[in-house]
Amino acid sequence: MAGGNHTPVTQFILLGLTSEPKLQAPLFLIFLLIYLLTLMGNLGLMALIRTNPRLHTPMYFFLCNLSLVDLCYSSVFSPKLLVGFWLEKKTVSYSACFAQHFFFLLFVTTEVFLLAVMAYDRYAAICNPLVYAVSMSQRVCVQLVAGSYVGGVLNSLVQTCCLLPLPFCGPNVINHYFCDTNPLLKLTCSDDRLNELLLVTFNGAISMSALFIIVISYLYILFSILRIRSAEGRHKAFSTCASHLLTVTLFYVPAGLSHMQPASKYSLEMEKVTAVFYTLLVPMLNPLIYSLRNKEVKEALRKAMASNIFVRCLLAKPTPIS
Repeated sequence: MAGGNHTPVTQFILLGLTSEPKLQAPLFLIFLLIYLLTLMGNLGLMALIRTNPRLHTPMYFFLCNLSLVDLCYSSVFSPKLLVGFWLEKKTVSYSACFAQHFFFLLFVTTEVFLLAVMAYDRYAAICNPLVYAVSMSQRVCVQLVAGSYVGGVLNSLVQTCCLLPLPFCGPNVINHYFCDTNPLLKLTCSDDRLNELLLVTFNGAISMSALFIIVISYLYILFSILRIRSAEGRHKAFSTCASHLLTVTLFYVPAGLSHMQPASKYSLEMEKVTAVFYTLLVPMLNPLIYSLRNKEVKEALRKAMASNIFVRCLLAKPTPIS
């Protein structure tokens, strides 16, 4: 792919989070704990939703898929990051780097769409409760989730295919802990301004359209809540949205800082810090947010632990949503 006397890159070197030797062991333990909590939290929440009949509703169906995406999402980065803390030379092959880039975009885009779908679900439940069962039927819910995954695959294919033709002929050092778009663009030995503009525009269009759906949904929800006369009714309506709003905030703020600005204008050191939040911390925090702030989930967890069935959750047959 490269021209002249340049040799095409066959592998990349990931600098990771830090090169300080004294920090390697403590950071390994911290991120190992984060990854284990992510696995246990998301698997536990999925199992709880799967086996508790009271949680077989559209809201928890979407939440179950969000946990699945978070689980896969975190697994794209964490194993390589953890291994990298013990390796002096953190290399990754050309194909493995682009595979990681593909799956990263797939799951991050799917999460963006799922957050928008969950906002629409709350809008339908609070603003149109009489027709909620019809508007959010099992078929509609499955279609919305399937559409989120298809959107993730298409976006990932387009962006990865835009990067693949670019010549990488050295240097091959990625100032990051995974193969993200902006660090890769900085390594290409051709004029990448058109690709950068295309990718930033594509990311911006997807993120802003999903955010627009979320904002409009919650504006309608806010107007509906304000029309509720009783304080208890307003509090109950708002409490069903609080967890989702917190999740949206924790995801969108750092992700927006990383992927909605041109690579030439952005600090890769700052990007590594913000990326830790939405790639590693958010997948860990989401199950805690929905568990600690949701009475139905807490009650289901109490009953499951009391009856000693929680350990058998993953073996149970799934029940269709109502």
